[in-house]
Order: sequence, then C-alpha cells, then structure tokens
Amino acid sequence: MHKEDLMVQQELLEAINQVMPFGKYAGRKLLELPEPYLVWFHREGFPAGKLGQQLALVYEVKLNGLEAMLRPLLK
Repeated sequence: MHKEDLMVQQELLEAINQVMPFGKYAGRKLLELPEPYLVWFHREGFPAGKLGQQLALVYEVKLNGLEAMLRPLLK
C-alpha cells in the first residue's frame, strides 16, 4: 500500500471518530451526525480548519452511501 493511501485511511478514521465539539449535536461522533445537519453545513459553509475538513469528508461519505461500511470502524 502506498504512503498516500495510508494517510487517506488515517484521515478518514480520524474524521469519523472525531467528536463534534459544539452545537446541538456536541459530543456525537461526526459519522453519527444526522445527514440534514451535514447538508446544512454544506449549504451554509463548513467551519474553517481541520473540523471543517472532517465535516466535509463525512458529508461526502454519507452522500455516497458509505456510512454503513464505515460504522464498524467507530471506536
């Protein structure tokens, strides 16, 4: 496996296991956020920085129907 592939896998694992630090769903892992909440962020703008990048990644995961495949990787 290439180094880039390992980095992408690590980023994905970190994103789905990241805990939402604020708002209505504070304390939930990003993969567990309701899809309409992620759609709202997509429409209004993701926060700056790493959290915004992780939310955008989880949005893409849900948009492409990959949530069930990744759920076993939650810690």
